Parts: sequence; structure tokens; C-alpha cells
Amino acid sequence: MDTLISDLPVAQVKRSPFLEALGERVRTLRSRKGMTRRAVAQAAGVSERHLANLEYGTGNVSVLVLLQVANALECALAELLGDLTTTSPEWLLIRELLSKRSEADLRRARLQLGELFGEGGNAQERKNRIALIGLRGAGKTALGQRLANDLGFPFIEMSRQIEQFAGCQISEIHNLYGANAYRRYERRALEEAIQIYPEAVLATPGGLVSDSANFNLLLSHCTTVWLQADAADHMGRVAAQGDMRPMAASREAMEDLKRILEGRAAFYSKADLCINTSAGSEDQAFEQLRASVRQHLQRPA
Repeated sequence: MDTLISDLPVAQVKRSPFLEALGERVRTLRSRKGMTRRAVAQAAGVSERHLANLEYGTGNVSVLVLLQVANALECALAELLGDLTTTSPEWLLIRELLSKRSEADLRRARLQLGELFGEGGNAQERKNRIALIGLRGAGKTALGQRLANDLGFPFIEMSRQIEQFAGCQISEIHNLYGANAYRRYERRALEEAIQIYPEAVLATPGGLVSDSANFNLLLSHCTTVWLQADAADHMGRVAAQGDMRPMAASREAMEDLKRILEGRAAFYSKADLCINTSAGSEDQAFEQLRASVRQHLQRPA
């Protein structure tokens, strides 16, 4: 008959460092709450032995059991798993202050923290540095170039800057060096644009919002405009440019694109301004963009 891990003496089990650290956090949280192992086990609906295995790092428990234990300890699941906000009492206290706040309150807190730590950027330069965000095919290049010409600002297409830094195309960066290397090049291109251009229109890569550090930098130093479009328009515009990869890569390409849009929409919506480029022609979208930006800059239309 096979022997279960839970049947072996603790000394005979080869422990995982991750599971050991997880067990230590469970014990620490239980001690902090002043709860016995039996009390936590009863509240979580698991056996006391199961909880003991978890605490000693010998129990490879399911996510659902971890969720039950977290609920019993009245803490977030992330606190058991050990994310950054569990590393010190100050982190925990800050997280508690921010929990259950509205999006508007969290935005105010983020902006004030940026000012407190000197990461808010120069207000006037932020105003005159226009960054267009949105998924590929939203019109960032075409409308960005027209807006830059209208304002008399330089136009910076960040994807081209990233390729210059890397010495190869975007696809090759991902294939050769991976996503982390790409984000480093993206950061370098953004930092240089902020340093060199107090006035500019930037067309940013669609995935920039996926990196919180880079997106924070963009929000702190640029007026951001979300060029919003329907999934079908995104797909059609990319195909019209001669790039059939989005449709050739997967028969579920449209559903994949919709999921990407849904996943990023909450981040794109942090922009200062939003223009729907699916609501009319390119000329109509540009006129709306031009009017919104000029009003923001307090320039006559």
C-alpha cells in the first residue's frame, strides 16, 4: 500500500522551501490572532492534523483549503502566500488603510504618494507631454502624428525607440531575450523620452500598462489619452496594415483579443482623457482628440 506524505514522520519528508515558508506564515498569523491550532482547524473546516502538516511545510494543500484557512484567520489569501505587502507591519497597516477604498480614493492616494516621494514629475511638463495609450490598431501612430503636427510637438513612437535600443525588432526581442528584457528596453525608452522632451506626443506600446512600474512612470510624467476602439476595429486595422498574424495565429483570435481588451481596460481607463476612435472616421476622431487635448492644454481650438 502507498504511504501518504501525511503518514510519514516530519523528519522523513523532503520539505519544499516554499511550503516551509507558507507554514511559517500560517503559524505566525495564528499566533498573532491568538488562536489555537484546533480553533483555526475548526473554523477552516479541516482536520487539525491537516493544518499541522500545513504549518510544518509537509502538506501540499489545495488552493481551496488555503482559502478556508485564510478566512479562518481573517486575512487575505495573499498574506498567506506572502506577497510584498506582507513583508512588514508598515506594509500591512498601509494595506489596511487602502482596503475597501473606492477607485477615486485610491487614485488620490497614488497621486499624493507620488508627490510625497518626488515621483510626480513637473506639472507643466506633464501637461505638455501627451502619451497615447491603447491596444494596437487604436490609431496611436496615425492620430499621434497628426496631433504632434497640429501642436508643433515632436512625435515619438516608442516601439521604434525600443527597437533602436535593442538593435532588433520587437518580435526578436521577445523571441531572443524574453518579456523581462523587453520591459527593460521599454523602461529605458520611456525614461529617455521623459528626460529629453518636455513637449511631445508619444505613441506607447499597447502592453505598457501591463507593467505597473512603467505605467506609473508614464502616468506621473505625461498627460495620458486612451484611444479606445472596438475589438473588430483593432483587428481590421492591423490586418489593413498588412499584418495577418493576429488572425493567423489562432482561430480564436477575436476572443483572445476581447479578453486582452477586457483585462487591460481597467488600466487604460486611468488615462486623463478618452477618445473612442470607433465612433466615426479618422478625421472625426482626430478632431475630437485635437479639441480635447487643446482644452486640456488651455489652447484655443
